Amino acid sequence: MANPDVKDILKRYEARLNRELEYETTNVEFTKEYEQFKREAFKPLSRYEKWAKFASKILKVKPSGKNSEKFDKALSIVHSEITSEESMSLAVNAFIVTILLTVIGFASYVFLTGGEYLPLMYLFLGVLFSGFLFYWLYSFPLIQAKIWRLKSSSQLVQALLFIVIYMKHTPNLERAIKFASDHLQPPLSLDFKKIFWDVEVGKYSTIRESIDNYLETWRDGNLEFVEAMHLIESSLYEPKEYKRIEILEKSLTTVLEGVQEKMLSYTHDIKAPLTNIYMLGIVLPTLALALIPLASALLGGLITWQHIIVMFNIIVPFFVYYMTSQVLLTRPAGYGETELLELHPDYAKYKSNTPNLIAFLIALPFFILGILPLFMLFPNFASSIGLADFDIFFLGKFFDVKTTATGLAGPFGLGAVCLSLFLPLSISLFFAVSYSMKTSQLIKTRKETKKLEDEYGSALFQLGNRLSSGVPAEMAFGRVAEVLHGTPTGKFFSLVNNNIQNGMSVKEAIFNRQRGAIIYFPSSLIKTSMHILIEGARKGLKIASESMISIAEHVKSIHRIEERLKDLVADVVVSMKSNISFLAPILGGVVIGLAAMITMIINYLTTMMAALETGEAASIGGAEGIVTLFNIESMIPPYFLQIAIGIYLVQIIFILTQTVVVIENGADKLTERNEIAKNLYKGISFYLIIALISILVLTLLASLVMTQIGPLG
Repeated sequence: MANPDVKDILKRYEARLNRELEYETTNVEFTKEYEQFKREAFKPLSRYEKWAKFASKILKVKPSGKNSEKFDKALSIVHSEITSEESMSLAVNAFIVTILLTVIGFASYVFLTGGEYLPLMYLFLGVLFSGFLFYWLYSFPLIQAKIWRLKSSSQLVQALLFIVIYMKHTPNLERAIKFASDHLQPPLSLDFKKIFWDVEVGKYSTIRESIDNYLETWRDGNLEFVEAMHLIESSLYEPKEYKRIEILEKSLTTVLEGVQEKMLSYTHDIKAPLTNIYMLGIVLPTLALALIPLASALLGGLITWQHIIVMFNIIVPFFVYYMTSQVLLTRPAGYGETELLELHPDYAKYKSNTPNLIAFLIALPFFILGILPLFMLFPNFASSIGLADFDIFFLGKFFDVKTTATGLAGPFGLGAVCLSLFLPLSISLFFAVSYSMKTSQLIKTRKETKKLEDEYGSALFQLGNRLSSGVPAEMAFGRVAEVLHGTPTGKFFSLVNNNIQNGMSVKEAIFNRQRGAIIYFPSSLIKTSMHILIEGARKGLKIASESMISIAEHVKSIHRIEERLKDLVADVVVSMKSNISFLAPILGGVVIGLAAMITMIINYLTTMMAALETGEAASIGGAEGIVTLFNIESMIPPYFLQIAIGIYLVQIIFILTQTVVVIENGADKLTERNEIAKNLYKGISFYLIIALISILVLTLLASLVMTQIGPLG
């Protein structure tokens, strides 16, 4: 048994060692920090967790052993507190409830209407929705795990940079990971905190064991990251300093080379799926719409405009979205943008609802013009809002609303088709105006920050050289700012220097939430380097200088890799951008012109047939047999076809733009919204011009041809 005096001495030295190392991972502080961080960072799954726990109390379903292990792993990745059994119970219970509601609703409608009309389409959609809901809830943990990994992957290089640079001057893996977890953004920061959390709760006995277990979750998705971390671990056993530094450098190079190789393979693999998605999800559905007027007339009203809206604005867009999302979920880990915009002065405008209100007011007049032909189908309502009988009669003729045995049908007229163009215009204007107003200033900041990052490597070299010559960090920023005057980097360093001159510390001058220079240059690269500078300066100017020079070298390597990655995805991105702004709008516009022409031809033939029966027409040539095949009143009006295509193009622009942004930059909401606004302006404007020209030209040609069939009167 140890002597009490020896115990006292050991306790004193342990306390002193902890103070010198500034070891901060105490149980109570880290536990509270992790719990608070989890509540703030992972709200989306909490509602899912509540429903899953509730469903398991109603009908508990246990997945098979293999599936159970797969779901438990996915739930562990997203730090969920539910089990695979509760997740499966929610999927099964939801499927049963939606099926029952669908059947009950269908039976109730048939009973109340006396069986005169069977809404089979809605029964089919209800069953289809039930199956989709089951599949979505069943695979929800797996999808969330992939999304979590996709977001985390964009931070891997940054995280390794933190760890490598820190371990160059302090060879302590635990403290390096703690340093990285403190300065990373979620979700990777939460993963790193979880490493310590598992030790605190007794799941693992050592930090090393917890780290190795965490790395196993990356083995299938990013083996290079696992290898890099093992290299970092092995550097701790290297007795020679220069060898240790070489191993640390090699770890970062391993990840960068792995990312480049995977992106090369990814760009080759996604070309065929994206081409198939474009053909099956965009080209074929749009071309099929050109035949809808003929099909609806031949089928005698079996196909209605409601079927078209459901098919082309719900089912097909969902199919395209699902297929593209599956392609995006296979994106390699380790590269992408991160968001650091929350503290920027213009971020309040980005989150504000004022642009939505302004966009709504701009779009509303166009929306009213677009739905004006619908008023002709409800004469009583039209009269109640101030349209006189003469106006209704005139507009009814202009819009070509027909009276049938079951009520009014249409509108079939050229005027209605032209006015329908205002509906997709109003929808696209709302989102384009809103998104452009929200993102315009922040995108300018992003572009300026990108310019800064391009020249940041040389600036860090200069800063490192100033520090190595003995110039304190408080003075080094000002001297480098003078040399780089007029550049984005010079502006950043000047902001830091001005804050220091006003009495702030270096840390406050950079990271102060109200006046810090990082607010105006929201870059993960700048943030990373400045955190490392501050940490290095605490160890001495020499360490700070070496850290800055080392980061400068890595920045140049990262920049070369990023440029190479952009080249790799350029072919795919250019092709998709062409589809968004050129090919899809042309295809949609021409199809609308064809639909309007077909409707006009059938309408003209039907009118001549009616005139022949009343003796008002001499002859209609050989068209009499053809006319009897068609019923204009049962046709789907081109007005509704144009609305379906116009809204579908807006949806496709959203889906394909998101796909392009994720392929290029990873998850980046700011760029995504800004690009959606641009593509809506270009794509929908081009579509409306092509559609209007096609409608007018093709209907004019049809009118000239039809006059040759047989004169009226």
